[in-house]
Amino acid sequence: MLKEAKGYFRMRNFMCALGLACLGAVPAAAEPFLANRGVRVLPVDEIIYEVVPGRSGGTWDYWCAAAQYARRELGANWTDRFYVVRGRDMSVTTGRRSSVQFTLYPKRAGITPKIGWLSLGFRPGESMSVQQGYGYCAQASAL
Repeated sequence: MLKEAKGYFRMRNFMCALGLACLGAVPAAAEPFLANRGVRVLPVDEIIYEVVPGRSGGTWDYWCAAAQYARRELGANWTDRFYVVRGRDMSVTTGRRSSVQFTLYPKRAGITPKIGWLSLGFRPGESMSVQQGYGYCAQASAL
């Protein structure tokens, strides 16, 4: 009986240690970057980030927050372009109903850059420069 109890405690301790080791291997949830008007931006992976507005979120809020994140967190230059990866859809980082995903690296993200005017929605491949995106911050703040 004593031998069985020792075996049980060894196995339990081993399983606890294994569980703690596995927990250490799971990355901690990233803290969101807060842009104008409380819009959150979170990384989806190493090249894609997601803009998640706090409420309905106007078009300006998405472009502004994406530009701020690209410049402040990713070190993008003013002339660098950022691209829509996925248009408005449920957030993969927060579960909220509305988000848009962006990247600075369209080819690595599997996106074909589009040329021409932006649509009223967010279509994959649409882009603007970081400086243009910052221009939308003034419009978003005025609302």
